[in-house]
Amino acid sequence: MNKKFLLLVLSGMLSFSAMAQTADENSLYVEPTNRTPEPFLFSVSTLTPDDHSWSLNYSSSYGKRSEDLFGYDGVGQQFALKGYLGHRFTLNVNAALGFQANQNVVSSQQVEVIRDIIGGKKASGLRLGVGLGLQRDFSNVTSALSRITASYEASRWNIGGNVLLEKAFVSYRDKIDILTSFGVQYRLFGNLHGGVEAVGEDLEGLWDPEEAEGGAKILVGPSLNLVPSESRFSFSLSGGPVMFASRSNETNPAAIRELPSQAGLMVRARIVFNLSGS
Repeated sequence: MNKKFLLLVLSGMLSFSAMAQTADENSLYVEPTNRTPEPFLFSVSTLTPDDHSWSLNYSSSYGKRSEDLFGYDGVGQQFALKGYLGHRFTLNVNAALGFQANQNVVSSQQVEVIRDIIGGKKASGLRLGVGLGLQRDFSNVTSALSRITASYEASRWNIGGNVLLEKAFVSYRDKIDILTSFGVQYRLFGNLHGGVEAVGEDLEGLWDPEEAEGGAKILVGPSLNLVPSESRFSFSLSGGPVMFASRSNETNPAAIRELPSQAGLMVRARIVFNLSGS
């Protein structure tokens, strides 16, 4: 019974994706020139042949009551390069800067390649992707990454989310770190989208009392995305309260995380510049 149900759900997803990918003139159609390569602040989305091939972005985060390597006076900095490699492959590279208490500047790097296995031939409709990557955090610890991406785009809706699994190659970190994100946006008017984003980090802390990054943290808050007409720039803003869903005595503040290491308020903004297009 369970196998039949799963096959039915999978068949429905594949059929829906095929219809969305081939429907050029229906209500699902997304005008490529009005899209940003990264609509959400906390989720990574894949690119399609409809997108501008390459983009640069800069994002900055402010975390109230944050500390350690999250940033100087609570401000974090991140730069990223994103590009479409063809054949439904997306490259995502980013580097972040951290400011220690002694004013020394340290950095982290991350690179991922993600491929859409459902959809991805056009911007509209359902896309499901899987990817692999590597990262080096602020303390030079290397980790392997595995990411699942899911998104749905229509003329007025953007929906996306990620599940990221992280395996650090040191003994004092968790066997597997689990990070999730989800966002939904609706076109309010013109090229302005508004909605909500949610983030869950180190969710293994919900069942592991010795979770190595201080416990499971969550954030839920409003999200805005603006893509001005005939511009290579797009702008995003999101934030909200950071709350602990569980606590542990272990901490590793040098680990790469979107959320600050303490509960409080966080705001994140991003500017994206398309290297091609109008």
